[in-house]
Amino acid sequence: MKQTTIFNENVPAYEAWYTKYNEVYLSEVAALQEQLLKLPENIKGVEIGIGTGKFAHQLGIKEGVEPASEMAALATKRGIEVVNGTAENIPYKALHFDFVLFVTVCNLKSIKDAFKEASRILKPNGSIIIGFIVKDQLIGKAYEEHRKESTFFRYATFYTVEYISKVLKENGFKNLEYNQTLFGNLDSIKEIQQPKDGFGEGSFVVIKAIKK
Repeated sequence: MKQTTIFNENVPAYEAWYTKYNEVYLSEVAALQEQLLKLPENIKGVEIGIGTGKFAHQLGIKEGVEPASEMAALATKRGIEVVNGTAENIPYKALHFDFVLFVTVCNLKSIKDAFKEASRILKPNGSIIIGFIVKDQLIGKAYEEHRKESTFFRYATFYTVEYISKVLKENGFKNLEYNQTLFGNLDSIKEIQQPKDGFGEGSFVVIKAIKK
């Protein structure tokens, strides 16, 4: 998989991006945290596509799935239990988790298969939480325009909120809730932004939904 190779070969550059855009990263964390705080306490969750564990570490998630071994190695150093696998073939048994987290879905081979797998490993009434850069907002448009110059987004596929919502519903999720952050372009964000409800303004949207 091209994306796996790219991420394996560019771990330092990946980490450096989060240092350069620390306020962007922490704004995304705040939006995700707002949805996670709605969940019951002391429940079992997993991040799919955990990367180097940047988000899981901040959010207190202890398990993850990652196909890029060099990324997974750094996540392990951050105290996270990482198993090798992909979003389309998650190596966990059915009905195993109370929540599943995806942070960005643009590098998945198939979001339809990924959400189907997420539903499989979730317990009844479990939650899926997805944070992603929106295709038709400011930052998403910039990524699309400059994708050929980008190490990490060259082969990415960006989605609208409406499309992600549609695929979630098709895979048996209900009660969709939305919040958003990243108001402005990347270089203009110099403070941690507080998330707003809904979508349509921010470039990063979080959707929380419940398995039927």
